[in-house]
Amino acid sequence: MTETTTLPDLASRADIIRLVDRFYDRVRADATLGPIFDGIAKVNWEKHLPKLYDFWDTVLFRANTFRGDLIGAHAQLIPAAGMGQELFDHWLTLFRTTVAENFSGPKAGHIVRCAEDMANVIYSKIHQVPDPRFDPAKLTPEQRARYATYRNK
Repeated sequence: MTETTTLPDLASRADIIRLVDRFYDRVRADATLGPIFDGIAKVNWEKHLPKLYDFWDTVLFRANTFRGDLIGAHAQLIPAAGMGQELFDHWLTLFRTTVAENFSGPKAGHIVRCAEDMANVIYSKIHQVPDPRFDPAKLTPEQRARYATYRNK
């Protein structure tokens, strides 16, 4: 008989810190993303990691501590790194894997969905293209009606 251990869900800022640290250790060691973060962007990790903690703490627990310019920071990397969809997809793969190895539950699922949304929004904004998730032809009548109310506000 094999013993199964249940992973905890994300429950606190300490969990966010653990996730972010493990994720960016993986990113920095990655042959594709590591050179972008350390070589091209020349990230100062002592300053950057606390911003990332604040970002995810705000996303997940509404801490309202994040201050920054996600779009501008990523747009500056286009000339040297291209910032193509494949890089965002690779980043998401590493993020999903890190979450799955460390956490399980509603908050873990939510942070993955937020990361997916964030990656798509950043990609579409920095490249000035429509969000790849949004295809108006695929909206149901209910979704069309709901979307119309958002646009009219």
